[in-house]
Amino acid sequence: MELKEIRSGLIDKYIKLFPAEVAVTFNSFTAGEIVEFIENQPVDVAEEILTNLSPDVVATVIERMDEPIYLSIFEAIDPYTAAKLLSRTKKSLLDRALKLLSERKSNSIREMLSYPPEAAGYLMDTRITTFNAQNTVDQVLNKLRSIGDKKMVNLYVTDSKGRLLGKVFIQTIAISTPETTLAELVIPCESISVMSPAEEAVKLFEEGRFINLPVVDMDHHILGIIRNSALVAATQKDASEDVLAMFGAGREERALSTPLFAVKKRLPWLQINLATAFLAASIVGAFEETIAQVTVLAVFLPVVAGQSGNTGSQALAVTMRGLALREIQTSQWWKVARKEVAVGFINGVAVALTTAIIAYFWASSFGIALVIGTSMVLSMVIAGFSGAVVPIVLKAFGQDPAQSSSIVLTTVTDIMGFLSFLGLATLLGSALGIF
Repeated sequence: MELKEIRSGLIDKYIKLFPAEVAVTFNSFTAGEIVEFIENQPVDVAEEILTNLSPDVVATVIERMDEPIYLSIFEAIDPYTAAKLLSRTKKSLLDRALKLLSERKSNSIREMLSYPPEAAGYLMDTRITTFNAQNTVDQVLNKLRSIGDKKMVNLYVTDSKGRLLGKVFIQTIAISTPETTLAELVIPCESISVMSPAEEAVKLFEEGRFINLPVVDMDHHILGIIRNSALVAATQKDASEDVLAMFGAGREERALSTPLFAVKKRLPWLQINLATAFLAASIVGAFEETIAQVTVLAVFLPVVAGQSGNTGSQALAVTMRGLALREIQTSQWWKVARKEVAVGFINGVAVALTTAIIAYFWASSFGIALVIGTSMVLSMVIAGFSGAVVPIVLKAFGQDPAQSSSIVLTTVTDIMGFLSFLGLATLLGSALGIF
């Protein structure tokens, strides 16, 4: 066997055994050279090399791939890896790349790429340049000159597997010797999981003194960064839109929108709310005779409705957050509802005792105290159940869980609160004559 063949065989063996180390070397190659190399490699080796390339290099390599090479690799690898690689590319290229794949693979990747608005991943910028810990200062400076990013204030350093090790300040690079490696300069840095709540990112920005926040996956691979300006703008926008949606105004409406546009967005929900209000009023009307006999019952109606409404709102907020962050699925509705029912019962008993004592001294009636205490427990249990189920039902029917959930919930809690209170009062008053 000739020396050339032996050398070629050893190189192939090394690539198959240590593709991550090979990828570190390839970071200094041109995209064309990398594409030319991986097109002759098995899919598993090509995947390993791509996943360990610097994010900015990966984007360029994918752009340079011919369609047959691209399909052979991305149809074979798992959706998570494919999503992580394609997330580095421009949106226009991403759309074209997904259309080339099979519908099933494309849909899976899109699902991976669609982070919920309340998650840190929704706010991150995947266009990030990382450096390997073994890169020297001289290599880093050469790459920085080619990038030409004048806004870069620190470098993010990864190991051979793409896991975040820490950061190095540009000033540190400037005063270090050319042969110094980043492994000698790197310092730990804050990071956030891609599915963590955006509120956690806000808290980290408030507590720390940094401009950008790295976003990592479960294996601590860096996926992108959250920039301070993007975080502020996005959180303000999302918060305002959710408030609008929950109270029946359109997400698209702005303070200076035309009156006609505002009416178009709000009026349908106001009409629905009016209908539900009359429905709640009809429940009270059905017990007109009971209220006429015991007029003090009218005084306590807002108390029952208010407490059940607050209980439902708490359950609604927690459930909506769980759906937004994908902590729960619609199939887990009973588990969530059962938990909120338990919480509603325990809180209901505690609140009912206080309410019953106040009602007893207010109305000088044991019957009133018994009725309002019992109805408080019932209405808070029902409210907790409703607060959990309403957003899940909307989600199951393909609707936005935030869209007017509070209007639906308020209707349910008012009706059930009035029904339990006045129904018990009628039942106990007529059957036991305790009033």
